[in-house]
Amino acid sequence: MIPVWEPVLDGNERKYVLDCLETNWISSLGSYITRFEESVARYCGVPYGVATSSCTTALHLALTALGVAPGDEVLIPDFTLIVSANTVIQAGARPVLVDADPRTWCIDPARLEEKIGPRTRAVMPVHMYGHPCDMPAIREIARAFDLLVIEDCAEAHGAEIGGRKAGSFGEAACFSFYGNKILTTGEGGMVLCSDAALAEKMRLLRNQAFTQPRFVHREIGFNYRITNLQAAIGLAQTEKVEEKVERKREIARWYAEAFAGSEDVELPWEAPGAKNVYWMYGVKLGDSFRRGRDGVMAAMKEKGVETRAFFCPMHRQPVFVGDDPRFPETSGEYPVSDDLWKRGLYLPSGLGLTRGQVEEVAARLAECRD
Repeated sequence: MIPVWEPVLDGNERKYVLDCLETNWISSLGSYITRFEESVARYCGVPYGVATSSCTTALHLALTALGVAPGDEVLIPDFTLIVSANTVIQAGARPVLVDADPRTWCIDPARLEEKIGPRTRAVMPVHMYGHPCDMPAIREIARAFDLLVIEDCAEAHGAEIGGRKAGSFGEAACFSFYGNKILTTGEGGMVLCSDAALAEKMRLLRNQAFTQPRFVHREIGFNYRITNLQAAIGLAQTEKVEEKVERKREIARWYAEAFAGSEDVELPWEAPGAKNVYWMYGVKLGDSFRRGRDGVMAAMKEKGVETRAFFCPMHRQPVFVGDDPRFPETSGEYPVSDDLWKRGLYLPSGLGLTRGQVEEVAARLAECRD
C-alpha cells in the first residue's frame, strides 16, 4: 500500500531527543523549546514564536489573547477542517462561513465583505492544502473594517505570497506540527506574532496563567504547553525545512508530469506570485469518474493506493444543527466548497515518496474512469 503520508525523520531528531533524555529535560522546560520557537519565527520572518501542544490550542490561545470573546463573530472558510469553527466556538464567539475560491480552494476574498457585520471581530483564513490565501487582499479588507487577522498555517510551512512567508501577515499565525505536516513534532503547534506584549500574554495563558506569588492566579489560563522532547524533534526538522519544502514541490512536479494530457482530473493550482508547498496533493475528479469520489477511493485502496477525501464543508456538518447561538449559520449556499467536497481527494504526498510511486498512483487513478 502506498500511504497518503509517512513522516521522515532524517536529521538530528535522534541526537536531540537523546540529549533531552540524558539531561532529564523532558517536560515543558528546556532549551529546545526556546530554540524551536526562535527557529520557526526566524524562518517566517516574525519576531516571536510561542510553542503549544497543537495547532488547535494555538488557535484558541491566539483568539483568547487577542480578546475575541462572546458576542463576537469570526469569518472562517466554509471549506476547512472543523478545527476552524471549533476554536472560535471555544473562545465563545460565533464562526461566520465564507465560500472558497474555485482556483486556490482558500477563503475567497471577494466574498468577505458581504459577511461582515457589526459584531465581526476577526477573519481567520486557512492556507489550504499548502496554497497560501490572498493575504494582501484579506489584509486590505481587514484594515478597512478594523478586523483582526489570525492566519491558520497548519498546512503551509514555507508557503509564500509575493516572496513573503505565510505566517507573517496577521496579528497572529498558527502552525501545526502533527505527524503528517511538512515539519512535525508528532503533536504540537505554535503561534507567531510581531507584538512583544501579545507574545508575553500567550506565554502566560498557555501555562495556566502562573505568576508570582505562585498559585495565586489573576487570569484564566490553560495547559497548552509543548514538551522539550517534542521541541527537540521540531528543531531538528526546522534545520532541514528548505530541503523538505523543495521536496514537496518536486513531488508536485512529478504528479503534474504524470498527469500531463490526462483528462478530467483538475490538478492543484499555483496563483501568480504565490508559492504552493503542496502539503497534500489534492485533485478534483471530473464527470468521467462515474462511480464518484468515494467509489474511486475504494477502487484505489483495492489497487494498493491510500487516498483521503477533501474536507467536509462546515455548512454540511451535523454537529452544527441546533439552536446554540455560537453555531454558524449553515443555511446559505456554498457552491465551491460543496463541489470540492463532492469531487476532491488527495493522493499520497509524503516526503519519502518516489517518482516511481507517483507514476503508479497516477496510472491507478486513470484506471478508475468508467
